Amino acid sequence: MSPAARGGPLGTVGERAIRARAEQPASVRAAIVVAGAGSSRRMGASKLLLPLAGRPVLTRTLQAIHAFADAAEIVVAIKPGTEATIREQVLAPYGLEQAVQLVPGGEERQSSVAAALEAVSPSIPVVAVHDGARPLASSLLFARVCQEAMVTGGATVALPARETLHTVDGSGLILDTPPRESVWLAQTPQAFDAAALREVHRWAADRSRLATDDAALFAAAGHPVRIVEGDPGNIKITFPEDLAMAEAIIHQREGREGGGARTSRVGMGWDVHRLEPGRRLVIGGVSIPHAAGLAGHSDADVLAHAVMDAVLGAAALRDIGVHFPPSDPAYAGADSMHLLRHVAGLAHQSGWIVSNIDATVVAEAPKLAPHYPEMCRRLAEALGIPTGCVNVKATTSEGMGFAGRGEGISAYAVALLERQG
Repeated sequence: MSPAARGGPLGTVGERAIRARAEQPASVRAAIVVAGAGSSRRMGASKLLLPLAGRPVLTRTLQAIHAFADAAEIVVAIKPGTEATIREQVLAPYGLEQAVQLVPGGEERQSSVAAALEAVSPSIPVVAVHDGARPLASSLLFARVCQEAMVTGGATVALPARETLHTVDGSGLILDTPPRESVWLAQTPQAFDAAALREVHRWAADRSRLATDDAALFAAAGHPVRIVEGDPGNIKITFPEDLAMAEAIIHQREGREGGGARTSRVGMGWDVHRLEPGRRLVIGGVSIPHAAGLAGHSDADVLAHAVMDAVLGAAALRDIGVHFPPSDPAYAGADSMHLLRHVAGLAHQSGWIVSNIDATVVAEAPKLAPHYPEMCRRLAEALGIPTGCVNVKATTSEGMGFAGRGEGISAYAVALLERQG
């Protein structure tokens, strides 16, 4: 029986659209809708903000989605009133603000997904729906389920049942034991023809029809949904013990990918600024008497900027341009020691602490050696580490290049980060 004959909302127009998807190449631009407005009753706290191996659960979910090359848009339905918290704790520290759109969700998961769907660009052909509390889904899972949705119209990641299952009555007595070969345990992502999914949600709203996930709703509306075998590691964070299990999976994956458990990382930073008369010269947080200062949007502390990039690099958190864009007036004349303190906090949130810093400033003048101790003290204070863990030195370029001509100053830094115990 066709979807139209069974009461599905698409009819012949929707069926033609789905058939057209099957003729397209395997890669497809997809929008990812994330359900993140739940109450977390069973966890007892907002589970999406809880730390998982140093990062909020929702951050890890969004980073996994962002790694999926065909994710053209990411829309997250969140609990109303939490936008500022999500931006501050989940997005901004990890360079995700520009990649993610937030919309207020509803009382039910279904209404949250419907709200997010309305924010997806109409030109995107496929939408994948994912749980905000599933932080371990791989790019391969997203690719496979989206490709299947192009052919079938609807697809869901699921696992075959490994144990015997019973249906029971209200008193706990067994009613039936279905063959486990016919039972699959649903996960997300679930992907669908975008136009079809919108119409299904409108169809369900008109009939006050609720389903536990979008695959069930899509099927209830009379449309085929194909199973794509999932990953046992793609667990959903529901109870406190799930956090421990997810963290163990993360550590196992990191160990496998890195050839062993990674407990330290090294990052390198470099920065350069031109000298400009009339500017104050600040290096390593120390104001140094000189005829010219360094030009830049902030205080142009070339040493602090190199150290920031080294720390961000070791923690795999992009670079200072992402976190403190020069186009943002908020950072005009900013004290780089405050920015460095913020960077150290980002590394800490990601599960890393700064172990030591080694840095070199390249400048023909002024003489920096008298200022080394104070530079080390200020840098260490901003990073929250002992002064003895920071080393600063300087050299000249023997009169060669822009530094030798006195046109500017550059700095190099290396940071060692250790995983928090």
